[in-house]
Amino acid sequence: MAVITDISQLDLTKTYTYADYLTWRLEGAVELIRGKVRRMSPAPRVRHQQVSFRLNTLIGAALRGKTCQGFAAPFDVRLLKTTPNGDAQTSTVVQPDLCVVCDPAKLDEFGCVGAPDWIIEILSPGNTAHDSKTKFDLYEENGVLEYWMVDHGLKNIVVYTLGETGEYELQGEFYQPGLIPVATLPGVELEWAEVFEGI
Repeated sequence: MAVITDISQLDLTKTYTYADYLTWRLEGAVELIRGKVRRMSPAPRVRHQQVSFRLNTLIGAALRGKTCQGFAAPFDVRLLKTTPNGDAQTSTVVQPDLCVVCDPAKLDEFGCVGAPDWIIEILSPGNTAHDSKTKFDLYEENGVLEYWMVDHGLKNIVVYTLGETGEYELQGEFYQPGLIPVATLPGVELEWAEVFEGI
């Protein structure tokens, strides 16, 4: 069987699994959404990366001394709600910009197996609908406890947490200096101004 090195070798109408995904040697990153291959955007722009680095730094400091661990893309998160565990059955693999995992049993050498506790997606031109609808629904369905969508253009952070009904509830929209509480890390707050300083 030929090694897959280019997305043009894949049949984009076909459904794939994580076992397939592990055999590919693609130059560009892809995600699997319910078995369907989705190309990821080209390398993020400078503002995206500035915001990502600042969030990564702030979250890293907040996690010091805690059992929770933070990860930045590229980092595979295999979502299992719709399929049983196992590479041959798993059909959804996403690469969130940032995520926090508090259960070490969910980590293996390849990434996270199951839902992280907290996911942050930084919106970029061309991926807004994917992050605000497709991934929103996937994260909600799979039990991601907290989901932040960060828009560096609007300097806006929208925060959702999973309610008792299993659906996301809006916790707030933050667009000016002030503290943003992190529901999954009680007592932790991030300062809006530090996320967007100089942007």
